[in-house]
Amino acid sequence: MARLDTIPLSERKMMIELDCSGFEGRTPFVMPKPLSERRISLISTAALNLRDDAVYQRGATDYRVIPGDVDPGEVVMTHSSVNFDRTGFQADLNVCFPIERLHELADDGVIGSVANFHFTVSGAAHPSDLAESARAMARTMKADGVDTVLLVPI
Repeated sequence: MARLDTIPLSERKMMIELDCSGFEGRTPFVMPKPLSERRISLISTAALNLRDDAVYQRGATDYRVIPGDVDPGEVVMTHSSVNFDRTGFQADLNVCFPIERLHELADDGVIGSVANFHFTVSGAAHPSDLAESARAMARTMKADGVDTVLLVPI
């Protein structure tokens, strides 16, 4: 795991100054349906893609779609930071993209269902630069009946 004091100053400054305001509220603005009825999609910031997809480039603000029935062996990581430790991903995809765990939860009836489409972005992108990609992912999830998103920040 990278330590803040070992990250280059420019990246450290960006991380420290990241605006996370607006997350102070503790009361949900809607009452969600039971977990056992929810359709769940994943969004990971681990810059994952299928073997045949284009790799993530530095500063990428686009996203990749990972099918819900993906063979875990077909998912690769193209994260480009030298500060990023890939050993967890190499040992188990579910560390940064828990698709197999979601299927287990659905099989056990803990969640309603697993979405047909899941998404990854590059965690190196500033969140404000991902607005267009976020809208596109949301449209796809809405069409797929997704009502819950599991964000996996890496």
